[in-house]
This record gives sequence, C-alpha cells and structure tokens, in this order.
Amino acid sequence: MWPRVGGLRSLELGTPGEMRANIVERVLSGEKTATTGLLATGYHDESEELEHPGERLALVGNDGTPVATLEIIDAVVMRFDEVGLEHAVAEGEGWSTLEDWRQDHVSYWNRNGTEVGDDTEVVCISFRLADS
Repeated sequence: MWPRVGGLRSLELGTPGEMRANIVERVLSGEKTATTGLLATGYHDESEELEHPGERLALVGNDGTPVATLEIIDAVVMRFDEVGLEHAVAEGEGWSTLEDWRQDHVSYWNRNGTEVGDDTEVVCISFRLADS
C-alpha cells in the first residue's frame, strides 16, 4: 500500500536523491505533466487501485514530505510498446523520440529489478499541478 499524506495517496517520482529532486522540479515548473508506472509492481504488488480523473495525490520530495498536490487528468493501462510520443514528451524529461524514452525507462526499471518487454503493462498517468 502506498503511504498516505494528509489523507491523499502519495506519489513518489523516480528514486530518492538527485533524480527525484530533478523530477519534482520539472513538475513544479509545469514541464512534467505525465508519468508512467508498471502495472504489476506499482499497483498489483502494492494492492493499489489505478488513479482516476479528479483524484488528488500528494507529490512528495526526497524527505517524504509533500511538496505539491497533483490532480489526475487520466490514467490508462496499455502495453509498453503502445505508449505514444505525446505521452513521452509530456513526461517532461527531454525525450524527443520514443526510442530514447523506451531505452531510459527500460534501463531504469531493469536497475530497479524489473525486466520490461514490449508486452509489459504500464499505467500512463497525466496530471496537472493543483497547488504547491
């Protein structure tokens, strides 16, 4: 189960440290309006339901305290190879091609112990900054 902060489910993006600090900054600046998670390890293994439009999440920083509230616009399950360029660009981390986005995500998930293939189910989430 994901931690709750102020009654909201929390959202931890990336791994703690420089990566998370950079990603949080991109969310706060408005550059990042989307993210992608693994359905199996991020939801099934955690016994969590998918986010739903209108739901608010507490975005947390490196120390686990909330830095902003995000409002979910959409959450869609699809195969990894079905994710489109529009979503990849909305992740706001500088990808201009799907190949770059895919390579970075596979590398990240592999480093964290999960093998990812074209048929791996992912959750593509889009959100807006509700307050910070």
